[in-house]
Amino acid sequence: MTNEQWEQLVSVIKGEVFDPLPVGFVADSPWLPGWAGISTLDYFTNEQIWFDTNIKAIEQFPDIMFLPGFWSEFGMCTEPSAFGSKCTWHENDLPFADKIIRDIAGISNISKPDPTTDGLLPFVLHRLKHYQGRIEQEGHAIRFAVARGPLNIASFLMGTTEFLMAIRTDPNEIKTLLDIVTDFIIDWLKLQIETIRSIDGIFILDDIVGFMGDEDFRQSALPYLKRIYQSLDVTVKFFHNDAPGLVCAPYLEEIGINFFNFSFEHGLDQMKKLTNNKVTLLGNIPPRDVLSIGTPEDVRNSVKAALDSVEDKSRIVMSCGGGIPQDVSTENMEAFLSAVRK
Repeated sequence: MTNEQWEQLVSVIKGEVFDPLPVGFVADSPWLPGWAGISTLDYFTNEQIWFDTNIKAIEQFPDIMFLPGFWSEFGMCTEPSAFGSKCTWHENDLPFADKIIRDIAGISNISKPDPTTDGLLPFVLHRLKHYQGRIEQEGHAIRFAVARGPLNIASFLMGTTEFLMAIRTDPNEIKTLLDIVTDFIIDWLKLQIETIRSIDGIFILDDIVGFMGDEDFRQSALPYLKRIYQSLDVTVKFFHNDAPGLVCAPYLEEIGINFFNFSFEHGLDQMKKLTNNKVTLLGNIPPRDVLSIGTPEDVRNSVKAALDSVEDKSRIVMSCGGGIPQDVSTENMEAFLSAVRK
C-alpha cells in the first residue's frame, strides 16, 4: 500500500467519508497467478515472479488498495506447515495441507511451533525482507502482519468436520489445541512486526467462525480472537470471514476488530446495524457469481445496488464479499472501479 492509501484507510476507519468511496480487494494466490498468466507453482516458488506479479497488479490498478499488499504466502499451507502438515502442490491449483491429528488423543502430541525456524514461515518472512527495499522503491510499504486464524488452523490440523464435532464432544482437548494455536499465532504476528518495522496492522483470516452458533462462538472463538487482537498495539485490526458472518458481527468491537471483510450474503446496511457502525466494512458484491463470471455490466449493476442499499457511506471500503476469486478479468475490475466513481 502507498502512504496515501494507508492514510486514507486509517481515516475511513476513524469515520471520515470520501467521495468517491475507496476501493480495496483482498488479493492473493487464487487470483494473481492466473490473471498474470503464470502458474500457481511458479508464483509460490520464484520470489522474482511473485514480486513482478504484484507490481503488475498495482500498476494496472493504481486506484485500488490491495490488501494486505505484497502478500507473502503459500496458500493454506503457510501455518499448518509449521505444525508438520504434509503440503501437496499443484502446477495451476492451490496447495493443500494434510491433517496431522487423526483422533482426539493426537492433540496431546501437538506442540507450539517456532515461527523463526518451522515450516514455511522463514520463507514467508525472508521473501518480505529480500524485497522490502524494492517494494518501498515502488512507493509502497508492507503494512500488515498476516496469519490464518486459530479455528482455521485447527481445522486443517484435525479436519473441519472432526474439529467442529470435537468442540461439543471434547471441549477440554479443543481448548488445549486452541490455546497452543493462539499462542503460536501471536508469536508469528509479533515476529513479523519486529522484523518489518513499517507494519502497523494485523490481518487474520478465519472462515470457520461462520459455521458456529452463538454458544459455540462465545466458547471456542471469542476468547482466542480477543487474545490475538488485544495482544498487539497496531492501528488497523483487520478480520476476514467470508462464511456467514452474522454470529461474529456483534462481537467484533469487543474483540478489537476495526476492519471487516465478510460474506456477500450480508448487505452493507445489515452489517452496519449489527456492528453499530463501529467497524469499517470491506464489501460487498458477490465475488464468484458477479465479479468473476459476470459481465462488466453485471459488475456495475451489483456495485450500484450495494451502494444504493446503504444511506450512511461512512466506514465503507468497496470490494467483494471475500478475496478476489480465480478468473476475475481486468475488464471486470475496471467496471467495478468505474461504478464506484459514478
